[in-house]
Amino acid sequence: MATNYAPCPKCGAADAKQLNFTWWGGALGPKILTHVKCQACGYKFNGKSGKDNTAGIAIYFVVVGVIAFVLMFVAFAFLFRR
Repeated sequence: MATNYAPCPKCGAADAKQLNFTWWGGALGPKILTHVKCQACGYKFNGKSGKDNTAGIAIYFVVVGVIAFVLMFVAFAFLFRR
């Protein structure tokens, strides 16, 4: 089965599958980072570059956290204004 993803950096297999959901990114994060899982060895990596996604996941966490904080701040400011 041929895919359009980079070969696995751990085992070299070319059979990776896009993840639809992860604990860290829900349904959106894996799509943004092209997070794939090697079907041969189970290693998860960036399907475009073939590199580890740890840095991308950390940046995703920070960006989502900042957005959530700003939205909560705006919501509380709106709810508790006088």
